[in-house]
Amino acid sequence: MRSFASDNNSGVHPRVMEALAEANRDHAVGYGEDPWTAQATQKIKEVFGPDAVPFFVFNGTGANSVALQAVTRSFHSIICASTAHIYVDECGAPARMTGCTVTPVDTPDGKLTPELIRPYLQHFGVCHHPQPKAVYISQVSELGTVYTMEEVRAIADLVHEYNMYLHMDGARLANACVYLNRSMKELTVDAGVDILSFGGTKNGLMMGEAVIAFRPELVENLPFFRKQSAQLASKQRYLSAQFLPYLEKEVWYENARNANEKAKEIVEILKQYPEICFTQKPESNQIFFTMPKTAAEKLSEEYFFYYWNEAITEVRLVTSWDTTTEDIAFLEASLTKILSQS
Repeated sequence: MRSFASDNNSGVHPRVMEALAEANRDHAVGYGEDPWTAQATQKIKEVFGPDAVPFFVFNGTGANSVALQAVTRSFHSIICASTAHIYVDECGAPARMTGCTVTPVDTPDGKLTPELIRPYLQHFGVCHHPQPKAVYISQVSELGTVYTMEEVRAIADLVHEYNMYLHMDGARLANACVYLNRSMKELTVDAGVDILSFGGTKNGLMMGEAVIAFRPELVENLPFFRKQSAQLASKQRYLSAQFLPYLEKEVWYENARNANEKAKEIVEILKQYPEICFTQKPESNQIFFTMPKTAAEKLSEEYFFYYWNEAITEVRLVTSWDTTTEDIAFLEASLTKILSQS
């Protein structure tokens, strides 16, 4: 069934599937001591720079939990947007695994700023209070908005001023790179990010992510945090092998470009209907808008999508790397029929 519910629902890119089949031959030493992991590690260094050290894990929640363990201790706090994935959608896993207080900050667009963060930078050295140690941001944000390189750098400069770390959840980093016409390195290392959860499952991979440390002091304990978090794969070649084709520009970039462009096409269609009101600026492959309740109910009978805020009938549509022109045409036909009747 085709849908606009989530880019997690799309399939696996053919070249990634070919890489998995290639890795599925003969025997290979487990736990990352295999040639595919060595090649993927080198490929990541080529993309992000020689100081990048990746640790392959199973999924996004695991990646965030492992990364945040690397930059905190149990008496620390982690500052994030109130819409952040680690606060809303991960069942408290990062808080449980780090022991930290997760401090949510309200934002109008899902993006933190130095001005929003600064009031929470208090009580340093006072043992009665959690000590701020990490700031978590999502690129793209949970509301589909994109941090510019300058915005990330501003947060990083503030964080580093207080001897803290900046963690980026890069589940949709590729979409941000396409939108801004920036490289992955520019939006992470060059912008001051200290550690990255690097995902591709939403952009053509089957499974797996990489926790990438950009600071040498973070590397020492990461193997142990990964193991304790049940994120060390015995047959790791099946995780790492996917990154070999994925990090070729014609895969990650073209996949994200298609998703972003198809989202733009939907936005242009939605603009034709005065009943529809955008609630966030469309900047990636996620579109947030309100529509009449009866129309939303009828649309849900034809397409699977998520309500973001049912109280105001706010819905979210997400395009994928494999969204087609036909998918868009069918959606437009459905909208025309439904809204003409409402």
